[in-house]
Parts: sequence; structure tokens; C-alpha cells
Amino acid sequence: MTRHASNDPVKILDQEVITPYLLMGLVGAAAIVILVFEQRPQHYNERALHLRANPMLNSSSPEPEDSDHQSTPHEFFTRHTTPPQSLRASISPPPSRARKTTLHPISYSSGQDPRSAHQSEDTAASLAAVEAGEAQIRNHLEHFSSHLSASAKPSAPLSIHAFEDLYKRNQHEHGRHWVIHQHDHPVAGVHYDLRLQINETSSISWAIMYGLPGNANSRRLSRNATETRVHNVWNHLIETASASTGSLLVWDTGEYEMLPYHENIERVTDDELSGDSDGDCKPSSNLSDSEKLHAAFQNPAQRKIRVRLHGTRLPPSYTLSIRLLSSENRHEQPAKPSRKRRRKVSTDRPLAQATPPTSDLDDDEVVPDAHPKSMDVSLLASEREIAEQEDEEVRLTNTYPGATNSIGSIHQRRWYLSMDRYASGFCPVRIGNRSEGGRRMWMRRREGERLLGFEPFYVMGRELERSVVTGRTADEVMADEGVQGFVGRKGWRPVTE
Repeated sequence: MTRHASNDPVKILDQEVITPYLLMGLVGAAAIVILVFEQRPQHYNERALHLRANPMLNSSSPEPEDSDHQSTPHEFFTRHTTPPQSLRASISPPPSRARKTTLHPISYSSGQDPRSAHQSEDTAASLAAVEAGEAQIRNHLEHFSSHLSASAKPSAPLSIHAFEDLYKRNQHEHGRHWVIHQHDHPVAGVHYDLRLQINETSSISWAIMYGLPGNANSRRLSRNATETRVHNVWNHLIETASASTGSLLVWDTGEYEMLPYHENIERVTDDELSGDSDGDCKPSSNLSDSEKLHAAFQNPAQRKIRVRLHGTRLPPSYTLSIRLLSSENRHEQPAKPSRKRRRKVSTDRPLAQATPPTSDLDDDEVVPDAHPKSMDVSLLASEREIAEQEDEEVRLTNTYPGATNSIGSIHQRRWYLSMDRYASGFCPVRIGNRSEGGRRMWMRRREGERLLGFEPFYVMGRELERSVVTGRTADEVMADEGVQGFVGRKGWRPVTE
């Protein structure tokens, strides 16, 4: 019997197109199911994700006890049809956004214990950052001493141990610690900051352009001393450098002793003892030296200070006479300047000035402070000056944060500073007759068999002078702090005549 081909187009389509493709689809589906069930169980995938999230785990740790368990079809489809956590989370209220955390790389030296990387802020902060107010530390003495010990030379006149003891024994309300910093500032140039402790936490400060006078017969014995901000006492410990504030080294440090402005001695023609007929400033002997300093500083009629500096570099009995110029006897802080102060150059300056003619600091010279508050260490010096002027609290109180202006210091007042020659151990001697052109010389005097006074010394500047604590020059401090790009002010010259 012969089969005849069907002429029905539907049957032809079913036999030649649909049926073959349907069979191929069933075969493919079966192959997929077989391949899926041949894969590793789901808990292996979960373990892999867990190891990826915790890389510190040992990848060679043993497998779970049920590692041979094979998923049944029901377990497989249940596991793979469950919505992810992101779809099952509540959308009301919306979840809070996680705070971004920045990780800073930490490098270790060879053989270093990683646990030592978790340093306290006392050891991790740099000197410049602490001095600029960018870092807070708990123990200033320990912090600064550790930095100074690392760079101190054996030839330094004052040991770190003696430096620490000097600071410790003045950590009280009547402390009398003092320091002179040599400061090479990019705007003010080289000058010397004299700071006297006034209470447990604070010190009054003057900026002296050419440092202290050291020759009793100098023709330029006097200095202008510009009153600056009240500093923290721990600022006395700083020896550091940065590109924006320059170098700062400890020129000398010690304890001060207040003297009455006049002693019961025979009147001599010394300029620091004559011309003061308006009475004496004699604080009670029962007061501490810091209290005597307050009394002398706050005397409304005189504002005269006679202070002896017991230090390491300065000779014994070295005494300063500091008095406020009558034209500067104001009691209010200066107003906030409307623009950056510039140095004036005047060719028609009158000869009669309130400043004594032997002063070395030009009347228009402004000495910025050594403490760069409210600034980033990367700022330029001029930007630092503007930033400080914008700090209203510092301007109104003339005090850096942490200090107390208990003495009534006024910013940028001009004081007249000179060496008290008689109290420093000298006496005047006439050499030759006055009619023959003879002149008076100050000679070292004797008390019994003891020779007082000292040989002349001169402040020679940053290239030659070294720190009494570390024995470093300003350039060496710069190098130790890794300072680059510092541009100093030129033109400073020592007073040697």
C-alpha cells in the first residue's frame, strides 16, 4: 500500500518545523538541568564569598563537615528563588548613608611590631603642627623633650635633663621661667622673642629686632621691644622650623628675678638710673617674682620693669631695664586693620621722635608673632598674617588659646629696652679730662675681691649662633625638620659698635 504525501499545509508545518524545534528545546533543557546539578553545592559559594570578605582567614582551613552534602532539587530551587536582601529591606524610613572612611597608609620599618603603629598623638604630632595649633597633645614637656633629645649635640651647653628640670620647677602659679627664641620669620626677618612667665600657663612676650645688648660701652645700647601676644608657657620648649614661619631655636632660657626699679645705691649718671624723678616702683618684698612683674607692668604711672635674667648663655647678673614709652601708654587693643599692613618708607621723617634715638627698630616695622594660630602650615607667610588678623578672639584678648592675659598686655606697644649697666656689674669711670675730650667708660666693678660685670658679647644672628639646648644652628633646625622652599628676609646685620 503506497502512502501519499499530504497536501495539508498545517501538517507539513508541524512535521517539518515545530516538531524538530520542540525536541531540540526539550533536549537543551534536560542538558541544563544536568549541568546545574553537577556544580558545587551552594554552601561552597557562600564560603567563597565569606573568604573574600575576610581575606585574613586561612584559605587552607578545613571544609565544613557537610561538604559532601548534595543539594536536592527542592533545596536548589528554594535557594535560588529567594529575593536578595536588597529587595527584602524596608524602604520606609530610608536607611542612613554610611559615613565614608579614609584609610591612611602606615609604613613600618623592618622588624617593627605592627602594634607600635598605633601611636598616641603625643608622639605622632610634629613640632610645627603643635606650635601652629594644628595638633593637640597631653604632655608638652615629654613631647618636645623627645624631639629635642633626638637632635641634641653633646656640645650643647644645657642638657635635656637640666632643661626639663628648669621647666618642671616653674609649673605653678608663681613660676618665673623665661626664654629667648631666635626667630627667623619670612616677613619680619631675624629677631629675638623674650618671654617672661606671668602665671602657671602664660607668658608675656616682646620681639627685639637685634637681640639683647651685650656691650656696656656700645653706642647702640638701646633696643625697641615690641609687645606681642601672650603665649602659653609650653611655647618656651619649642625649637622647630617650617616654610611658612621660619626657624625657631632656644637662644637662652632660665629663671628671672625682679629688682626694684631703683636700688639704694649712690646715684650715678647712668642713663638707666637718671631722669626718673617721678618716684620708685618698689613692690613688696613679700611678693613672688611673678607678682612683682605684674605690679611693675601694671603701674599706671611708670610701667617700668627691672629684671635680672639667670640663664645659660647670658653672663651672671645680666639685668635689663624695660620701660614703656609715654606715647605708647594705651590700655585698649588695636583695632582690626582693614587691610594688610605694609612697611612704610619715609624720607621726610621728623628728627624729634618719641622713640629714643638709640633704638634699632624702625618706627614702621611690624614684628609678627612667633605663634601662627589659626593657620595651615602650607599657607604663605602673608596669608598667615591675614588669617591671624581675622581671628577676632585672639585680637581682642591679645592671647593665644590656652593662655591667660592676667597682666593686661596690649598688642604692638613699643617698649624701651636697655642693659642696666650698674646692676649688671659695671660702674662709670671718667677717662681723661672733660675739657680735653675725655669720655666716660663703663668698667667692671669690684665688690671686695669679687669682680663683677662681664666681657662684651654680641648677638651675631642665625648663621653663627646655636641653641643652648641642642647646639644646632637655624639652618640645622631647618634641615632636621625637612623644610624646603623657605625664603628669608635679607638685610639683618648684628650690632657690633
